[in-house]
Amino acid sequence: MAMAASILPAPSIFRFKSLLLRSFMPCLAKSSLTFASLSLKPSRSVSGFSSSTDLVILGIETSCDDTAAAVVRGDGQILSQVVSSQADLLVKYGGVSPKMAGEAHALAIDQVVQQALDDANFTEENLSAVAVTIGPGLSLCLKVGVQKAWRIAGKFMLPIVGVHHMEAHALVARLVNKKLQFPFLALLISGGHNLLILAHSLGHYVQLGTTIDDAIGEAYDKTARWLGLDMRKGGGPALEELALEGDPTSVKLSVPMRQHKDCNFSYAGLKTQVRMAIKARNLPTEEVPIGSASSDDRRSRADLAASFQRVAVLHLEERCQRAMEWALEIEPSIKYLVVSGGVASNRYVRARLNDVAGRNGLALVCPPPSLCTDNGVMIAWTGIEHYLVGRFDPPPPPNVPEDFQYDLRPRWPLGEEYSEGRSEARSVKRARAHPSLTSIIQGSLTQQ
Repeated sequence: MAMAASILPAPSIFRFKSLLLRSFMPCLAKSSLTFASLSLKPSRSVSGFSSSTDLVILGIETSCDDTAAAVVRGDGQILSQVVSSQADLLVKYGGVSPKMAGEAHALAIDQVVQQALDDANFTEENLSAVAVTIGPGLSLCLKVGVQKAWRIAGKFMLPIVGVHHMEAHALVARLVNKKLQFPFLALLISGGHNLLILAHSLGHYVQLGTTIDDAIGEAYDKTARWLGLDMRKGGGPALEELALEGDPTSVKLSVPMRQHKDCNFSYAGLKTQVRMAIKARNLPTEEVPIGSASSDDRRSRADLAASFQRVAVLHLEERCQRAMEWALEIEPSIKYLVVSGGVASNRYVRARLNDVAGRNGLALVCPPPSLCTDNGVMIAWTGIEHYLVGRFDPPPPPNVPEDFQYDLRPRWPLGEEYSEGRSEARSVKRARAHPSLTSIIQGSLTQQ
């Protein structure tokens, strides 16, 4: 049974939460090992455990603005979950500041990890391995989590599992729903990502669609800020709540990219439409917070919030509909649509996508809200899945030089693009990205 996340007293302005994810990283500068050099077949000699309950992994997540850690058993039992949120920093700076976020992680990481161990009634010596997010994300933030994981793994001679953040968002659904087997379709939606993937098997993903500019979570946050909403609990939840008071058909907004018959997303244009609608109605949204608005002003803002949400989610629905058609052609045995990531906590989003999934004969699987936002549980669980098939690195050295170059992957695709889903608008970004998780793992399999 999942435990409630611990909330720690903040060292300054920070609160605490949790998350988990998995990938692969080299161990030493002279003798680096990655998944490609390790056995990829389940083996008792690799795991050394007589049952999954004997396996216990610590997961660490610092890819963006939440410092998170969790301890999870191999059978999926969540022993602890702790998260430190930077919500106050987000309000102060109007978004994520990489430098400030990295400093906040550094202040919080030791306390978050120790609290996760204490809540689980474990010490480092009792752990089987450490899993940590190595990408994608902000380099300054990723480094804090990776350094902490290396210190623990090196001191206590523990294997280490590098995790792909987006894979973790998808795989945590398998912890929640044990019936969820490969293959399945997944929509991963957050402040920084819109991603539609076909999950063939562990480590084998096909990217059907992604965002060519802004993600839906970014659009929610910006719209909430422009409408003068209270951002302390997040722009998405604030806008969802206000939208309940409005008429979703009152403001005419265009659904993005209807002329493009693919599964990619774009929210930059919708943000511009919202900005223009605010100006056209002379709403004093940035000068007058929602709590001080008149009843008429509040109703106008609610109408705009509801209209934005309807169109933003309709864009998701249309892309998911096409992705389901593609996925069922490729893998007719698919039975599930997984929706995960921070925006998957939105009840309106879940309801609309449940309808789309049902019309296509698929069942919707959504993790609970505490496992949709960034958390240590998803990292630990992804680490467990890969560890059990031999994908991990040996313990790093106990003492690493200060200038050591850790394997961080800020731009790291999860899967290879489906040919019909390619967008030339992202060719430059792709050129700067690390090879995808899928290409590396599948390449290592062909070499065995």
